[in-house]
Amino acid sequence: MILVIDIGNTTMEFGIYEGEELIGVFRLGSKREITSDEVGLFVTQFFEYKNLSVKDVSDVVISSVVPQINYSVCSAVRKYFGREPLVIGENIFCNMPNLYENPHEVGADRIVDSYAAFKKYGGPLIIVDFGTATTCEAVSQNGEYLGGIIYPGIKTSMDALYEKAAKLPKIEIVKPEFALGRNTVSSMQSGAYYGYLGAIEKMVHNLKAVIGTEAKVIATGGFARLFAGETALFDKIDQRLPLEGIKMVYEDSKK
Repeated sequence: MILVIDIGNTTMEFGIYEGEELIGVFRLGSKREITSDEVGLFVTQFFEYKNLSVKDVSDVVISSVVPQINYSVCSAVRKYFGREPLVIGENIFCNMPNLYENPHEVGADRIVDSYAAFKKYGGPLIIVDFGTATTCEAVSQNGEYLGGIIYPGIKTSMDALYEKAAKLPKIEIVKPEFALGRNTVSSMQSGAYYGYLGAIEKMVHNLKAVIGTEAKVIATGGFARLFAGETALFDKIDQRLPLEGIKMVYEDSKK
């Protein structure tokens, strides 16, 4: 049994794999001041809830874009699991050709998503990950990471609007019933939804112009399903892509 951990800017997602089967998924907020005991107790309580034993975990593999949290999570792994954590980019590496001008600038989440998507679906590929930032990654026919686009996430954008505009409220991000808003909240929801959808469609269109119109488009991340019924843009929505990618990198390192 292995535990994979995807540390993002908003949440940490934990996945428990027994062989090829994902038998448990849970999340914890990515508080910068979180302690190792908070992480350790939260994880062990979930294991107890699932009637699992932490002693059965052979390895813990981490992908992180939040260096400030790494120390607490790694300390929790050592203290509560008795294992030395495997951290992608530090003591375990993704076997994917990286054509970025400075490969070290590519976040672990971006390269892991790209690697998993290529292994599952082949290339050329565009991977759209709806997170705190929305990223669009391009992968060549031969499985090379080419680069991509980083864009403010939909919730990040609307939170910024709420903070900067005195009379605008904080809203729930949903698909509006009508494009024409008849009050402030519905107008903001329409702008968030259709404005963001248009931006994503344009970004994907421009990437396809570079890597080929036959490129498959895979969506992942928290808000991916929000747009699923509205557009034929996505060939596949794969919510487990980040966790699967971490597991794939781990398995390849064992080979």
